Amino acid sequence: MAWIMALTATFVVGISKAGIKGVAIINVTLMALAFGAKESTGLVVPLLILADIFAVVYYNRHCQWSYILRFLPWIIVGILIGVFIGMDLDEQTFKIGMAIIILGSVVMMYWWDRKKTKNVPSHWSFAGFIGVLAGITTMIGNLAGAFSNIFFLAMRLPKNEFIGTAAWLFLIINLFKLPFHIWAWGTITPETLLINLKLAPAIFLGLFVGVRLVKIIKEDFYRKMILVLTALGAIMILIK
Repeated sequence: MAWIMALTATFVVGISKAGIKGVAIINVTLMALAFGAKESTGLVVPLLILADIFAVVYYNRHCQWSYILRFLPWIIVGILIGVFIGMDLDEQTFKIGMAIIILGSVVMMYWWDRKKTKNVPSHWSFAGFIGVLAGITTMIGNLAGAFSNIFFLAMRLPKNEFIGTAAWLFLIINLFKLPFHIWAWGTITPETLLINLKLAPAIFLGLFVGVRLVKIIKEDFYRKMILVLTALGAIMILIK
C-alpha cells in the first residue's frame, strides 16, 4: 500500500510540474502517509528537482524573471527560518495552522478575482508575507505551492507565464533546500535516493499527462481550478 501511495504521489508531482497547479498538496499528503511526515519531506525533493528540470526546459520561454526576483529573496528567508523551527515543530499544530492559512488565502483570492478593479498588489509587504510563509512551508512540508499560487494569481499572470515562472522559481528553491535535507536534517540518504530511482518513471508519466491537460484547459477555468484544488489540498492536510 505504501508503494501504491508513493507511486501515485510521484505521478501527481509530474502532473503538477507540467502546469496543473494545486494538486501538489495531494502528493505531500500521500508521501507523508507512505513514509512519515518529516522523512517524506526530504525523500520527495530529488523527485521535485527532476520534474522541475523538465518544466524549466519545456516552459522556459514563458518565464517572467521580474516576479521571481521580487518573490525569491523572501522565500529564502522563510526557508532559513524553516530549517531551525522544523527540527522540533509539533506536527499537529503545523497542520492546523497551515490549513487555516491556505484556506484563508484561497478565500482572499476568490474575493480578489471578483473585485471590479484588477489592480495587482504592488507593496513589498505582500510579496514579503506570502514569500516568507512559502519558504517556511516548503522547508517543513513542501507546501510552498499553495502560497506561490496565491502570489502568481494575485499578479494575474496568464496561464503559460504562470507555469514558466513557477517552474524556474521552484527549481531554484528545491536546489537551495537540498543541502539542508542532506546535512542538517539527514532526510536525504543513499537509501532514499534508491527509492527515488524506483519512483522516477511515475514522474515522466505524470509530466506526459500534465502537458496534455494544460493544453486543453482554458485560461479562466485554469484560475478557478487552481483555487479549488488548493482549497481541497488544505482540507486534506487538516484531516490527514
